[in-house]
Amino acid sequence: MAELITVARPYAEAVFKLASETNSLLAWSEVLAVLSALAQEPTVAEYVANPKYSSEQVKQLLDDVLVKMANPQVSNFVSAILENRRFAVLPQVALLFEEMRAKAEGSVNACIESAFELNGAQIDELKALLTARIGKRVDATVSVDPDLIGGVRMTIGDDVIDASVRGKLAALSVRLTS
Repeated sequence: MAELITVARPYAEAVFKLASETNSLLAWSEVLAVLSALAQEPTVAEYVANPKYSSEQVKQLLDDVLVKMANPQVSNFVSAILENRRFAVLPQVALLFEEMRAKAEGSVNACIESAFELNGAQIDELKALLTARIGKRVDATVSVDPDLIGGVRMTIGDDVIDASVRGKLAALSVRLTS
């Protein structure tokens, strides 16, 4: 995994620099999300890796998929990725780009796991709590994990706030056994 990140970082930095200079962070975010999804699709990955198809044929296929998002810069980026045989690192490029974008916009990405489905108001309340705690705007992805039994677990980078029943039971178990 570390190797893919190392390979992806120069591409992400170059795209981020270009997107910043042209005020097109959101557009590039969308392009990279589509390319990342394509790179993770097994049939597309097989097509790209198949030596019977030239880089130009693969590029044409990707340009067709990106038709509404395509511009000369996107086309050049796709060409560079294909010529250097780096199609498989596109998910990491997209991830690194999103981290750089969030940092530039003064926001952080958080993962909120809940034992039950949360409604919009509950999610907004948790995001406001995290925003107050860290002093930055929080963009959150929310998922359901029934193993938590109840409550939520929030992760921002390496920081974890575990307010789940499972977490509290584990903490209680440690206290009782020590």
